[in-house]
Amino acid sequence: MRVRLTEQARSARRVGLEEVAALCHRLAFGPPGMVNSSRTTLNLTLYGMLAAVLVLVKGFGKGAATALLPRCRRWMGLVARLKDVAERAGVSIKTVSNVVNGLTTVRPEIRQRVEVALAELGYRPNLLARNLRKGRSRVIALAVPDISAGYFGELAHELVTAASAHHYTVLIDQTDGLRERERFLLAGAASLMIDGLILSPAGLQPEDLDSHLSPNAPLVLIGEHLVHPAVDHVANDNVAAGRLATEHLLSLGRRHICSLGLEPTPRAAAGYLRHLGYVAALQEADLPVDPASSVSVAREDRRGGAVAATQLLASGNRVDALFCYNDAVALGAMHVLQRAGRRIPDDIAVVGLDDIEDGRFSNPTLTTMAPDKAHLARCALELLLARIAGRESERRHVASTFTLLVRESTAGAGYEDRNPGQSHRTTRLLGAAPAE
Repeated sequence: MRVRLTEQARSARRVGLEEVAALCHRLAFGPPGMVNSSRTTLNLTLYGMLAAVLVLVKGFGKGAATALLPRCRRWMGLVARLKDVAERAGVSIKTVSNVVNGLTTVRPEIRQRVEVALAELGYRPNLLARNLRKGRSRVIALAVPDISAGYFGELAHELVTAASAHHYTVLIDQTDGLRERERFLLAGAASLMIDGLILSPAGLQPEDLDSHLSPNAPLVLIGEHLVHPAVDHVANDNVAAGRLATEHLLSLGRRHICSLGLEPTPRAAAGYLRHLGYVAALQEADLPVDPASSVSVAREDRRGGAVAATQLLASGNRVDALFCYNDAVALGAMHVLQRAGRRIPDDIAVVGLDDIEDGRFSNPTLTTMAPDKAHLARCALELLLARIAGRESERRHVASTFTLLVRESTAGAGYEDRNPGQSHRTTRLLGAAPAE
């Protein structure tokens, strides 16, 4: 190895500075494309730095070594440090820090020297280290039961968009609605290097918040499963949404309205509240509430909707309208109805809830109760950021909004063509920004 380094040092005298850096890189990593599985990346990096020092000291002396080491670091994929910039500009590390942080105490000629060195070395501030010194990572987390569900996917998109405007990054986790997983996130939030957590619980219980809530990790709950007096909470007014969806079907002259989607588990808080709104609307219209007209689902997805619609048709119950407690269930039900020869909406009108993208392009397009996901995401984020900054004292509850979007599954084919812009008009706004 000594002979090889000496040969490289001799040849280095005949080439420029960039070529020397390239030689050091090849000493550490071999020719481009070569994979050496016997060495770890860390060992290669350390070996490359050692090779660079040996070549430079033997071949150029201390002055040249000082000038070349930053270039060697770049060749090896290592970021420039304040120390590298200081050595290049011939100033102290403190002076470089003052320039980077925009302090005006640095003389203009010194500032210019430092700025030139910063540009030459491609220095970028380590924002993570800077934020950690302030006790912040500028990272928050969103945890939901099922990221593949259209509603949660679109909600995550809205939260990421809102957070980026505040220079925050969002980590997204899936809990599968498991109580243990949700408790783990609560207890470990402070150790996950996040500034706060937005959680949509499905298995968590009030006593879990009492025993697992971390005082060092701000928390905001979203959804209807759990409300706690010590935690900020954002939710949709699902009772009002269920009522309005059913009232829309009643306004079309439908009198045999069945519902699909009541999940018989503790996780089904939203579906249960939507069912209460459905029942209230029927009672106000002096129509009987037949338990056989409400079909539960084992899964809140297309398959669950298809199975429930199959059971409903097999029961022989008279039905001229369906209120489905989410859009995925509605899309599965419509598939079964159409295969059975039922015309939508002529024979059976269908309303969903959630306004997922698939419903906007189904055939027929799906009338739906649309939660304001952007508003919900912004409210949750603002509450969380206020907690992170220590600005809030009393806990708040925010009710987000719903809009009825009328489309072909209740208004007939071509409705949106005949009424451009009307399908996305706010027929009635539910909920209010807040809050208790």
